[in-house]
Amino acid sequence: MSEWLVLALAMVVVCAVVLVVQVLQQRRIGDDDDPSETPDVIEYMTMMIGVVYAIVLGLAIAGVWEARSAAQDHVRNEAQALHEVHERVRVYPAEVRTRIRADVDTYVHHVVTTEWHAMRTQGALTDRGTALFDRIRHDVTDYAPRNDFEAQAYQPLLDQVTAADDARNARADSIGATMPGVVWFGLIVGGLVTIGMIFVLQIRRTPRELILAGLFSALFAFLLFLIWDFDAPYSRGVAATAEPFLMLFPGAG
Repeated sequence: MSEWLVLALAMVVVCAVVLVVQVLQQRRIGDDDDPSETPDVIEYMTMMIGVVYAIVLGLAIAGVWEARSAAQDHVRNEAQALHEVHERVRVYPAEVRTRIRADVDTYVHHVVTTEWHAMRTQGALTDRGTALFDRIRHDVTDYAPRNDFEAQAYQPLLDQVTAADDARNARADSIGATMPGVVWFGLIVGGLVTIGMIFVLQIRRTPRELILAGLFSALFAFLLFLIWDFDAPYSRGVAATAEPFLMLFPGAG
């Protein structure tokens, strides 16, 4: 089932529950009840709870979005570093140059076609990808420059391999969820409390008030889904992609 279909169903269910509870509560209270009798302190508390929860939601969304952007940056940095290795070995002898470029292409192809799927389904990098990257490292580090021109290119190549390794490790570290369980507990309980305050305000069964109560609840469901979707940068709907690899290595796909 599509994640967006799940979101739509969740929003509909939340709206339905809130509206049904509100209608049943109104029948129990009776039409002669006066909502203006709600104490001012309750209205003030409701407003403050809503404001505080909105701030918490905003911070959570900003946090998971930043983590998602950082995950995409790790992919971009790794792809760019490997591209530099692929291009800078042109100063090396043909045999060495061909071997390094072939190993880089093999590694990128594995990342795009196999490792990315493993990241989405298993939440981890592959041992094959690690072995292929180690082969690139050995290709670069084990070569002994034969002249000054090659010696000048040697250290920058090592730096690019190191940068690619750092980016790969960062990609591995950012695979999992970024929001701790206790934060999710606070977000869910806070949402239930905030929506529950609707009933304290004794909303009438007028179409306008019922629609606003439903939209208010659906908005919270959407924002929580958005946080959940961004929480795993590589494995859900709005996820980081392997596009940087495909742009720099068009034949990798």
